[in-house]
Amino acid sequence: MSRGAGLTGRRPYRHYYPAALLTAVILVGAGLEACGKTPEASRARFQAMGTLVEVSVYGEDAATADAAGAEVEALFDQLQQRWDPWGEGELGRLNANAGGIEPLMVDEDLAQLLDGAAAISRDSEGLFDPAVGGLIRMWAFSSEELVPTSPPDAEKIQQAVAAGRPLYEIWRADTRQLLLGPGTAIDLGGFAKGVAVDMAIDLLRNKGIENAIVNAGGDLRAIGRHGDRAWRIGVRDPRGEGVLAAIDVEGDESVFTSGDYERYFIFEGRRYHHIIDPRDGYPTPGVSSVTVIHQQAAVADAAATALFVAGVDAWPRTAARLGVTQVMLVETSGTIHMSPQMEDRTWLIPDPKPEVNIQQIPAL
Repeated sequence: MSRGAGLTGRRPYRHYYPAALLTAVILVGAGLEACGKTPEASRARFQAMGTLVEVSVYGEDAATADAAGAEVEALFDQLQQRWDPWGEGELGRLNANAGGIEPLMVDEDLAQLLDGAAAISRDSEGLFDPAVGGLIRMWAFSSEELVPTSPPDAEKIQQAVAAGRPLYEIWRADTRQLLLGPGTAIDLGGFAKGVAVDMAIDLLRNKGIENAIVNAGGDLRAIGRHGDRAWRIGVRDPRGEGVLAAIDVEGDESVFTSGDYERYFIFEGRRYHHIIDPRDGYPTPGVSSVTVIHQQAAVADAAATALFVAGVDAWPRTAARLGVTQVMLVETSGTIHMSPQMEDRTWLIPDPKPEVNIQQIPAL
């Protein structure tokens, strides 16, 4: 489960990067596009869900763009209050009451979110699992005031894994009930941000806006075009200070990345990051980042986490189960693995180029 503290409103303790170094960045007008003057898009920026959110609108007057940005900000603030796993909203209430014998009733708003998250949890065979909120908290990745400096006790991790059950097993959609055992908590940070981006795009379209990007901490959904050209998106180099790849996006697509550089600490020479494998309770080794393109931001968000946890060998099968075809996985060694569909639209920026391995996604 990635981005465990991604719904809280306080400033995260993690490293903050300037806009050009976010996971995915808009590069139109930044020197990577073809020669010629590029019209500017109107932009609104605000802090929400523990990250910087940027709303870019093209082809509208300033008043329309500003009003749209303000409405998106209000939407993110509202969702943040509802879905903060440790706050005073519905999800925080459920986590605070975990450990009882009887299942907990869930309100209709959160139930819809859990329906979608549980479906992806099931389809990924539990590799994406919002029910590891307790483990994320044990690792101190859920707190923005505490910087973890060492791993939790190994025995406690084993006990938490042994007692845990994936979300799709503890969520009862028909009765809107959730059974949270002792030490179990729900953290939707690897899914709810995508849902918020999808809702923001719907809001913009309802206002008649056809060309825009909603970029939440580098994870984004783009609709339409940037004038006479596509939106050009940069994917951050997980081990460098620049851009690893550029991707043209137009029509309606989302680009989401999970990376081991978002929240991490170094202990005895080893990097421990926030993307926890539900199967053993430890950060997933061997992978630096996974980028997924899909129309729905919510699917791209959760799939990036699931494929990260699946790892180098198993990601194609997991992608097939999730219906995802456009994937780029970067190993900690620097080797890049891509589906053919992603290769067809990706420009790698570094020179010399890294080693690239093209892997087919199987038909299931």
